[in-house]
Amino acid sequence: MSGLPFIDLQAQRRRLGKSVDMAIARVLEHGAFILGPEVAQLEQALAQFCGARHVLSCASGTDALILPLLAWGVGPGDAVFVPSFTFVATAEVVALVHATPVFVDVLPDTFNMDADSLDAAVGEARRQGLRPRVVIPVDLFGQPADYARLLPVAQRLGVRVLSDAAQGFGARLNGTATGRFGDATATSFFPAKPLGCYGDGGAVFTEDDGLIEVLRSLRVHGQGRDKYDNVRIGMNGRLDTLQAAILLEKLAIFADELEARQRIAERYHAALEDIAVVPRLMAGATSCWAQYTIRIPQRDRIAARLKEQGIPTAVYYPIPLHRQTGYQGYPSAPGGLPVSEQLADEVLSLPMHPYLEPATQDRIVTAVREAHRQNGA
Repeated sequence: MSGLPFIDLQAQRRRLGKSVDMAIARVLEHGAFILGPEVAQLEQALAQFCGARHVLSCASGTDALILPLLAWGVGPGDAVFVPSFTFVATAEVVALVHATPVFVDVLPDTFNMDADSLDAAVGEARRQGLRPRVVIPVDLFGQPADYARLLPVAQRLGVRVLSDAAQGFGARLNGTATGRFGDATATSFFPAKPLGCYGDGGAVFTEDDGLIEVLRSLRVHGQGRDKYDNVRIGMNGRLDTLQAAILLEKLAIFADELEARQRIAERYHAALEDIAVVPRLMAGATSCWAQYTIRIPQRDRIAARLKEQGIPTAVYYPIPLHRQTGYQGYPSAPGGLPVSEQLADEVLSLPMHPYLEPATQDRIVTAVREAHRQNGA
């Protein structure tokens, strides 16, 4: 039986036709490969898409996370609060600026940061003599974090909010688009993301006029008005013009792809909710469905049975950050992180992309249901 792709980038490529080839050809013709005109055009288009005041493109989603931390002067002795159930980059950037990541538990239904656990983690950080500086909520699997609860906690505690929308760009909460929550938002254009380029890329969104100026400097080695007068310690974080040109073409069809993702998610919901815990959206939330992730008993056995039938699955994430070798020495919210640990044992992501045909989705659903039955669950 033939295999099928977990994310079908080639189907999107066929839809785009020659537009991407022509966009690449224009860059090759004008030759401005670094900070060429398409970069500024993309930043403007991204700002317009989500209603943000400022957008800074950069070389990766990881760069998008570290740049605001650098701009805010986060460093030794500072505590930055991150969920344990997420990709490592969210905590990695904290360690890279020599601050201390403090791990926070997540909610069992949305998989996103738990405001109560955050509150407790701040108390633990202070007990250890750390200065609370930043909280990084993650819009995991495409749904915005619970900003209605998290932002007031952050404001009361006097910490900045850096929203990690690497998986959440294109989603909304109560009518507000991701990119407009907190002090800044970081996103990723890694190829597997809902809006992805053909390499690495990222962006930072902010309403802060002062912050965007510092970010622009940091992105180019801390450059001042003169390219050889570097007024701060920066980095090489620029987005390639070729990637910007590709993203402009993909952004033109992004809204339509988001609608398709929602339809596919709804079909999964209806077909699987009686045998698995399917993802649920908060009231007022939409998702860009970066992943479609269920919770199901005997996850590994089911994944193995699907693999035998050529159906790929993925586990995001099998080891919570606070249990990973490089991060075990950092503090966590008191009482442990039981939800993160339970999710790591139960979650299973199924194929999800805007071009998943109903017949193919039915094949996936049938295989999941049969594997569940065979396991006697």
